[in-house]
Amino acid sequence: MSELLGLTAAEARERIDAGDIPADECFEAWAEAASGDDLNAYLWRSDDGERGATSSLPPVAVKDIFCTQGVPTTAGSRILEGYRPPYTSTAVRNLTDAGARVLGKTNMDEFAMGSSNENSGYGPVLNPWDRERVPGGSSGGSAAAVAGTLAPWAIGTDTGGSIRQPASLCGIVGLKPTYGAVSRYGMIAFASSLDQCGPLTQDVTDAALLLRLLEGRDSCDSTSVGIEDGVKLPDREHLEGLSFAVPSGLAMDGVEAGVKAAFEATLGTIEELGGEVGEAALPSAEHGISAYYVIAPAEASANLARYDGVRFGLRVGDGDLTELYEQTRAAGFGAEVKRRIMLGTYALSSGYYEAYYGRAQRVRTRIAEDFRAAFERFDFVVTPTSPSVAFKLGEKLDDPLSMYLNDYFTVPMSLAGIPAISIPAGLAEPDGGGPQLPVGFQIAGPAFSENAILDAAFALERAIGFENKPPQAGE
Repeated sequence: MSELLGLTAAEARERIDAGDIPADECFEAWAEAASGDDLNAYLWRSDDGERGATSSLPPVAVKDIFCTQGVPTTAGSRILEGYRPPYTSTAVRNLTDAGARVLGKTNMDEFAMGSSNENSGYGPVLNPWDRERVPGGSSGGSAAAVAGTLAPWAIGTDTGGSIRQPASLCGIVGLKPTYGAVSRYGMIAFASSLDQCGPLTQDVTDAALLLRLLEGRDSCDSTSVGIEDGVKLPDREHLEGLSFAVPSGLAMDGVEAGVKAAFEATLGTIEELGGEVGEAALPSAEHGISAYYVIAPAEASANLARYDGVRFGLRVGDGDLTELYEQTRAAGFGAEVKRRIMLGTYALSSGYYEAYYGRAQRVRTRIAEDFRAAFERFDFVVTPTSPSVAFKLGEKLDDPLSMYLNDYFTVPMSLAGIPAISIPAGLAEPDGGGPQLPVGFQIAGPAFSENAILDAAFALERAIGFENKPPQAGE
């Protein structure tokens, strides 16, 4: 079993195809590993229900924001506790149609609102590198499951960094595809113009393999277009002829010293592999956080209006309709969700719409224009994925602004709708001392440049040689 769990998803598939490992044995090994979850990474596991068809594909862990027919789907919220959807999301259906079994549903920040996975209605997820620290969010359960050898690979969602940031803090690979590359049908909405499904994996090859299964046009989602010519497995060995831009418009003042050192060392590795490193102006990017925390809550305030105690999920109170709404939402929504609903509703209210929401949308347009200009000169834009390594549980819960700034480097790409990947760049100590923890390096490219990003990330990953081996509990 230990040998099997040490394989990447691509390696396991090859072994199954070759007849070296029975597909059932592969599934059973991962199901047994998931049953020992000590990270609170899973909200539901497949040993509680149907397992699906046998396939050469390893099983996949699914963020609990994807509707899965007959399986509890809560989006990390008490307001959907016990809800079992009557249909399956397209992303999950694509995986099961290809033969991948669902290993379990993973924990997450409630309705994907958070950067630490402490906002879950079902308790925080623990980081496998240090169980006193957060795994990042909102796809923290998926990231921790992969990093902690509780799943071979997983899918999550990224609205402002919710795949890339937990991948960075857990020392794995996380890819946010171009908006529209993967169908959003059946993915419980947070901010519809930003949400995107993507893979969290052990390495870049697995990310490409999983994205190949996920992407595609879907008649149920008018915003989905897929990736032209599909996704190819990466094989680049050098970075000659490629140029990488460090954005001058994103300040590094709040970046931890260890993160900054790892980032600069990775820039050196790019040059050693033949790549060119330069600087590009992204003057509007520094306003990304401000714009995002108007646009995303505004869309959330509309999307979450459906949770009223009438149609599905939790129902509290038996008085008049207004009391039913108020009591159900008071009991079912957590503090962060309530905060964002209020922010979004205020931004959309009469007299304030243009001052806040309209202005934020104009900033979003400027950010997209800045990226387009940068990509006329450079192939990629690179940044640290997160300003810090994983921080301690509870450290930022009372400071929402500090928590929001964890997405400082990931939000601009989400607002522009472009793809970006986070790969491990090494280990660093937190400011103030502590254990060595993973650092993420982010590579972003033009819309639908996933194949180019994966190729560059593959070459860089091989040169860095990071080993995702968190210490065992008690070490």
